[in-house]
Amino acid sequence: MAEMQGLMERLERAVGRLELLSAGSHQPPGDCGGINGVNGGVAPSVEAFDKLMNGMVAEFLKKSRILAGDVETHAEMVHSAFQAQRAFLLMASQYQQPQEGPVASTASALSVLSLGPGLPPPPPPPPPPGPPPLFESEGRREEPSPSRSALFAQLNQGEAITRGLRHVTDDQKTYKNPSLRAPGGQTPSPTKSHSPGPKSPHSHPPKKHAPMLELEGKKWRIEYQEDRNDLVISETELRQVAYIFKCNKSTLQIKGKINSIIVDNCKKFGLVFDNAVGIVEVINSKDIQMQVMGKVPTISINKTEGCHIYLSEDALDCDIVSAKSSEMNILIPRDGDYREFPVPEQFKTAWDGSKLVTEPTEIM
Repeated sequence: MAEMQGLMERLERAVGRLELLSAGSHQPPGDCGGINGVNGGVAPSVEAFDKLMNGMVAEFLKKSRILAGDVETHAEMVHSAFQAQRAFLLMASQYQQPQEGPVASTASALSVLSLGPGLPPPPPPPPPPGPPPLFESEGRREEPSPSRSALFAQLNQGEAITRGLRHVTDDQKTYKNPSLRAPGGQTPSPTKSHSPGPKSPHSHPPKKHAPMLELEGKKWRIEYQEDRNDLVISETELRQVAYIFKCNKSTLQIKGKINSIIVDNCKKFGLVFDNAVGIVEVINSKDIQMQVMGKVPTISINKTEGCHIYLSEDALDCDIVSAKSSEMNILIPRDGDYREFPVPEQFKTAWDGSKLVTEPTEIM
């Protein structure tokens, strides 16, 4: 509080000095010498400042006195500053513009306070850009090419342009000479090329591979068999596998017990086997018939069109897995004969509230 009181006293002394200087200065004609009131003889800048003090500043002082305390003390300091600013404006309006110095810096500092709330006005915008540069191509006329000039020169000949045409005699006219319309009677035009075009290369027949039925290590390879219905593998072991590849119109019988069998890329192929301890798989094939004489745990059918599987009494518990295949039928032994059951190819999937449920549907 002591510091604020001292600051107020300094401001009051400054206001008093400015008022003394203003009172002793030369007054223009018609000026009544008033300081705190609006005077018709003062400069327009002083009149505008008086309106500010009688309006916003007076309202600010009134409300600050109601709040009292430090707010009132601060308001009195602001009021003293505004009074000093008015005295300075009044004195400045009676003299020429001061030189750069302490007075000018004080005026610039107090002028910010006199503007009230808000920011100072922004600087003026930059000048607009100049006109765009002219391109060299503008205004340049397109010069005619020599070929175009020659064409227009020929067209401007008028009737003389037909002088260069060759006369056609009656024996060269097709409608007057029937022999020219006969096949082979017309002379070939020199502009047409009668050279034979390049002949397309002959399509080479597919390379024939030698048929194979042999054991390589633990793998039986049965490949490229054509029209063979007497293929038999009689000596098998539990660790051996059989791979059947690109066999057409053939039948293979595998005796004994084998690990697994794969039928790949075969057509119209028949397979008969006794027992398999692993999977029997049919892939990328067409018109396959398979008969199980003993047991097999799993049969897989993938990307195959037409597959008939004959199961034995001991193989009725095997799993049949199919994907991307069609025309699949499982034949079950019944009373000394077989009854055919199709494998579903169309399914319906629905949400039961917790998971998806898929079940086969009848083909519409």
